[in-house]
Amino acid sequence: MTSMRALIGGSGAPRLVEVPVPEAGPAQVRIRVAAAAVNLFDLAIAAGTVADHGVARRLDSYGLGFDVAGVVDQVGRGAAFEVGEEVIGLVARLELPTKAQAEYVVLDASAVTRAPRGRTAVEAATIPLNALTAWQALDRAGVGQGRTLLVTGAAGAVGGYLVELAALRGARVVAVAGAADEELVRGFGAEWFVPRGDDLAGSVRALVPGGVDAVVDAAVLGLAALDAVRDGGTFVALSAGVAPVGLRGIDVATVFFRADAGQLAEVVRLVEAGRVTLRVAGTYPLEQAADAHARMAAGGLRGRLVLVP
Repeated sequence: MTSMRALIGGSGAPRLVEVPVPEAGPAQVRIRVAAAAVNLFDLAIAAGTVADHGVARRLDSYGLGFDVAGVVDQVGRGAAFEVGEEVIGLVARLELPTKAQAEYVVLDASAVTRAPRGRTAVEAATIPLNALTAWQALDRAGVGQGRTLLVTGAAGAVGGYLVELAALRGARVVAVAGAADEELVRGFGAEWFVPRGDDLAGSVRALVPGGVDAVVDAAVLGLAALDAVRDGGTFVALSAGVAPVGLRGIDVATVFFRADAGQLAEVVRLVEAGRVTLRVAGTYPLEQAADAHARMAAGGLRGRLVLVP
């Protein structure tokens, strides 16, 4: 096979194109894609607005897709994988001409780990971007045993991982989500629940006097979430250009995902142990990617949409 189908964006909608099959270089592997998740970031890339946020140059087109689950079919020199291994991985660079939403993708071996046993490729494809974003945000927020953490957007794909992973670290979590999602987020391990739309700071401070130690603001609530943090606490944003000023000595940071095979392997072990929940909201073939984008843009999903070549 010398050519493959791949999704690109940049002009308003995802487009399926025919391109050469990439080759694995040193310390890289080529993966035959079995499933690739769709994330909100893909919508911005497809629309061509990603450059407006200062995280990528303005190009004619960009490859789509960050999460991949599939089978290694080519191993570059020095990569510690074997042909036929089932793996998952994260494409962290934004400006590649093709990425995970394709029939094949090449990744650095340092961005790849074995897939969780007993899970389908569709389920496994929901892990890399969202779980690593959550893991790295919790690290930056200093979340650990006994610390109090506010998670906004707790029922979302990233939010669910934030709540579960924080609870596993021994944190006491205040979850913010729609009223109908209380049972869901408490099941993830949230100790307290605040319905979206309430007086956030007042409600949180009634539960945690003085304010929480940290917040990870997955729902982009900004100042409303900052006001729920104690003086000298930590605020972590997950989107470019939305972090508020660090009032009251609050340490404000923005966390973007990075590929990390070691962290990804830790999440895989937690998945296999039944301690982390994988949620699939639906599947689409590559040629129906525009429908998947439209469904994601409509909101209300509780899990990830996944494309299958």
